[in-house]
Amino acid sequence: MLEGWFSYFIVAWTVILVGLFAIGGFFMFRKFLKRMPKQDGRSDMDWEEYYVDKTRKLWGTEEKNMLEELVSPVPELFRDVARHKIAGKIGELALRERARHVSADLIIRGYIMATPKRDHKFLRKKLDEMNIDIAPYQHLFE
Repeated sequence: MLEGWFSYFIVAWTVILVGLFAIGGFFMFRKFLKRMPKQDGRSDMDWEEYYVDKTRKLWGTEEKNMLEELVSPVPELFRDVARHKIAGKIGELALRERARHVSADLIIRGYIMATPKRDHKFLRKKLDEMNIDIAPYQHLFE
C-alpha cells in the first residue's frame, strides 16, 4: 500500500484528470448537439455556414473591421466561433431583408441577437466604447 505524500499526489492527480475529462466531454457534447440535424434536415451550424457563404460578397472592409472590433472582448480561444456565429446571424438578417450590402445597423442588430443574454452587459459596454447609440436597439435586449 502507498503511504505518505505520494498517495495524496495520486489521489489529487486522479481528481484533476476526471475533472478535466468531464469538462472536455461537456464541450464536445455541446458541439455534437449543435451538429444534430433539426426537422428541416440541417443543423444550427449548417445554417450558420449557409448564411455566411451566401452573404460573403455583401461585406465591405469597413464592416469586417467593425465586426472585428465588436468581437475583440471575446477571449482569443473562442473568438473565431463567436465571429462565425455573429456573422451567420448578420447574414440571416441580410438575406431575410434582401439587403444589398451589410450595413452597420445590420451588424449591430445581428450582434445583439447572436449574443447570449448573460453577455449583454459586456455588449452594451463595448457599444458605448464605440460611441454607438443603443436606444434604437433597446427592444433587442429584452
